[in-house]
Amino acid sequence: MINNDWDLALNDEFEKDYFLKIKDFVSEEYNSKTIYPPYEDIFNSFKLTPLSNTKVVILGQDPYHEEGQAHGLAFSTPEGRPIPRSLKNIFKEINNEYSYPIPESGCLEKWAKQGVFLLNTVLTVEKGNANSHSNCGWQTFTDNVIRILNNQTRPIVFLLWGKQAEKKKELITNPNHLVLITSHPSPFSARRGFLGSNHFKLANKFLKENNIDEINWKL
Repeated sequence: MINNDWDLALNDEFEKDYFLKIKDFVSEEYNSKTIYPPYEDIFNSFKLTPLSNTKVVILGQDPYHEEGQAHGLAFSTPEGRPIPRSLKNIFKEINNEYSYPIPESGCLEKWAKQGVFLLNTVLTVEKGNANSHSNCGWQTFTDNVIRILNNQTRPIVFLLWGKQAEKKKELITNPNHLVLITSHPSPFSARRGFLGSNHFKLANKFLKENNIDEINWKL
């Protein structure tokens, strides 16, 4: 399904009753409604960031629900699409930390290929209807993905932004990992902690201390 080491790691999940129900539900939704991201992009975050290459985990909520914005990576948008406000604040914080210019594209595939696992806790959404798939079982699946990441012996940085992401902290019990928590980068909460958090430099500092190649956050 994914064509890298996630297939083996998730093999048992894919056979469980709850996941088979997700598949049935999602198939029916795609057949009868407009659902994002495109069907072939649902597992893009897994395809672009193998488990063995994951260095940093950034948790999103559900995909963007406007046309052409979602492509299976949390916070990311395809080349040529308008940059959502939360992502603008992410770029603003990176500019504050590193003085990198603000990118003109919101596509974060370059991060994903370096080991930044851009995971939404819900992987699909109906057009114009935020959180419409939040109760179909995806959160059970992604909680188990977080548990798999937690069980990795090598150090991983988890960036938990906002109340929904912060709830996942209880799943991350391995002392090898670093968990950084602040407010969500949305325009409603970015100034309550996210802007000025220094999370991108702190993540790289931790990676460097553990002899892991740092992330180049410049796009």
